[in-house]
Order: sequence, then C-alpha cells, then structure tokens
Amino acid sequence: MHVDHLTFVAGPDGLKAEAARLGERLGVSLKDGGFHPRFGTRNHILPLVGPRYIEVVEVLDHPAADKAVYGQAVRARSEMGGGWMGWSVSVPDLAPYESRLERKSVPGSRHFPDGRLLEWHQIGIKGLIADPQLPYFIHWESPADVQPSALDGQIRLDTIEISGSRDRVEDWLGETLPDQLEGINFEFTSPNGHPGINAAILDTPAKGLVRV
Repeated sequence: MHVDHLTFVAGPDGLKAEAARLGERLGVSLKDGGFHPRFGTRNHILPLVGPRYIEVVEVLDHPAADKAVYGQAVRARSEMGGGWMGWSVSVPDLAPYESRLERKSVPGSRHFPDGRLLEWHQIGIKGLIADPQLPYFIHWESPADVQPSALDGQIRLDTIEISGSRDRVEDWLGETLPDQLEGINFEFTSPNGHPGINAAILDTPAKGLVRV
C-alpha cells in the first residue's frame, strides 16, 4: 500500500482560481493535468516528494459526470463549497479489494493537454461517498514515464488530519495504519464528528510548514 494522492475539489471560483490560490499559499505553480473523459472532470496537479501528488479537481457540465460515481462525488463536494474530498492508495493488485468489496474496479483515464493518455483502474469511491474518511484504491495501468510519479516534487506531505476512526479506516484497508506511514503522520480527531480529511500539512521549501 502506497499513499498515492489527495483530492481537493475546487470551490465556486473554479479550477484555475483554486489551483492558483493553493499554489500561492505553497509558493509553487500547479500543472494542468487534463481531462477525465470517463468521469466528466478535469484537474490540476501538484507533484509531491514520495512520489505522490495533490490533485485539484472540478466537475464539468458533461453527461459522464452524471453517470460516473467519481463525477458524482466531485459534484457533491463542489456543491458544498469545495475542499478536501478524500485520499487514495495505490496497490499492485486490485483483485483482493474487488473480492472484499464484492464489486469490480472501474477503468479511469486522463488525457494530458499534450494528448498523452494515462490509464488506471480504481475501486472504493462509493465507500468514500458514504464515509469520506475512507481512501479509495487505485492500480496504475500506464507505463511509469506517464504516471504522476514521474514528475519531480519539492513539497513533502507531512501530516494528514482525519476526522474519524482509525479502527474504521484499518478495517476498510484490511491492514494496520500506523501513526506514521512513508514519512506521513496520520492524526485522527473527532471520532464522532463528520468524517473526512480536515487538513493536510505540507513541508514547503519556500514557506515551511503550511496547513491547508
């Protein structure tokens, strides 16, 4: 299990404004990640040390967004004003998770602005919608040179603050989640509150530790 990325949904000002605002806070510029044709969404990404990344995503006025569970999740968060939607872990094989969740993974893809295609399979978005503290699972299908991990990151993910229950997340993962994993601190608060990511703390070269 590898902590792959965090997803932040753009607010009412839209993707470009949200990406610019986050970039200003962190002292960097985000990259245009392109369009998800199966989900009806598009994103900008911030590569992190790890390798991992943050994506800022917005839902489009597109039929796919109404049909795809991921598009529905992004739209729901957008209608709440945007903010952290969830986190994802990448795994070498999705079969055990398909068996445990009793459903098949779905294909995903993203067209880069330069025309290249990134492909993967994912599962667990329905779980995230029901309980936003839970990560979803992703398996990359494309070669390493087009995956987000191929991008160099200068910012390190220091801490993920989660409102929820470590036991609930561990039950979903099927394994123990230590206080620190891959150099990332996991802090759980408000077990009886509304579940989800409260904040991420990022260690930046330009501005030190920044809580988003």
